[in-house]
Amino acid sequence: MGRVEIENGRPMLLLCDPDTITAMSKNKSKKQPTLTEAGAKKAAGKKSGKGKSKNAKKNQPNITPVAENRKAKFRYEILDSVECGMMLMGSEVKSMREGKLSLDEAHIRATNGELWLVGSDIAHYNNAGMWNHDPRRPRKLLVHAKEFEKFAGRAFERGLTLIPLRVYFSERGLAKCVMGLVKGKKIHDKRETIKKRETDRGLQRAMRRK
Repeated sequence: MGRVEIENGRPMLLLCDPDTITAMSKNKSKKQPTLTEAGAKKAAGKKSGKGKSKNAKKNQPNITPVAENRKAKFRYEILDSVECGMMLMGSEVKSMREGKLSLDEAHIRATNGELWLVGSDIAHYNNAGMWNHDPRRPRKLLVHAKEFEKFAGRAFERGLTLIPLRVYFSERGLAKCVMGLVKGKKIHDKRETIKKRETDRGLQRAMRRK
């Protein structure tokens, strides 16, 4: 509330107490409360976390699987692998996009400085007509010279061979074959593989029952 004071013999009405005015001016001069150090770190952590999750999704390769050599892990010990390009006909590409490729009896042969996928089976594409391909023709694989020397050279060693492990379409829509340098398993190795596979299946069944 205001009060009346006498100044120079004249009454004057004060709307606010001078002490109140001083207190109000002091409050205005105070800084607004800011985030604490812990709060600032927490806020920054949330922002950085969101960025990481988005980047992780972007970095995941978008590939389309076509076929896998399921017998490879049972028959062979895989020593090394490399991605190869594939030279294909148009009807072969369209057939592969429908999943019509088998690698069960396929292997890779090194001839005259080139790699060839032999024994793979790409079924006819129904709409190709007279321009269809031979389902079991050899297909050329493309690798860098350094990789060729590394894999083809070792393939001539005793007990080692080259086989296709899987085929897929890359993010850019290019057909790729993963070539493996492998060593044939002995009988007791195959038995161990069978035991491990059966054990894994048993564990999976037990987990489902729970």
